[in-house]
Amino acid sequence: MIGHGQPLWLAVLLTGGWRCGAGLCRFVSIKVWVFMFKAVLSSVALLVAVLGLSACSGEPPDTHPDQPVTKRRAVFKDMVQALEPMGMVARDRKAYDAAEFLASAVALQQLAGKPWPLFTADSNYPPTHAKAAVWDKPAEFKQAQDKFQAHVVTLVQAARGTDLDAIKASVSQVQQSCKACHDNFRTEK
Repeated sequence: MIGHGQPLWLAVLLTGGWRCGAGLCRFVSIKVWVFMFKAVLSSVALLVAVLGLSACSGEPPDTHPDQPVTKRRAVFKDMVQALEPMGMVARDRKAYDAAEFLASAVALQQLAGKPWPLFTADSNYPPTHAKAAVWDKPAEFKQAQDKFQAHVVTLVQAARGTDLDAIKASVSQVQQSCKACHDNFRTEK
């Protein structure tokens, strides 16, 4: 007989079942308990493995004192957040709201010149995704920046008007200039 001071798991193992306070028993075989123990142990092992791999696969930190890589990534993230709602409108996945669209276009224009000064000569180190072409071909990189900024100005001008086809075309030009720059000056993650 199992006493009241013993742990429940020991009582289950020794009696081969579960004892209920009302005297009713639900029999659970030792094999089921072993199976459950192995399942829990496997789950814990899997969790430890996933956490270990995720810690190892992370990008290296931005160790530069001024953190230009981190800063330019933040600007690019803000640019994407400004551009994406306009892209949704251009692809007819979101209703066109003139005031909201113009606000997004102006926000993108305010950000359009901010990341480029952060591509300093000493900022080509991990965790950057910039290709060496950024520094090896500065004239081409500058030309891509200028083209992007010119398309953003055109987008703002179109957003101030009422021609939705022109607005959509301007969004497409901005997106194409982003893609061209990524193709030439950014490595895939």
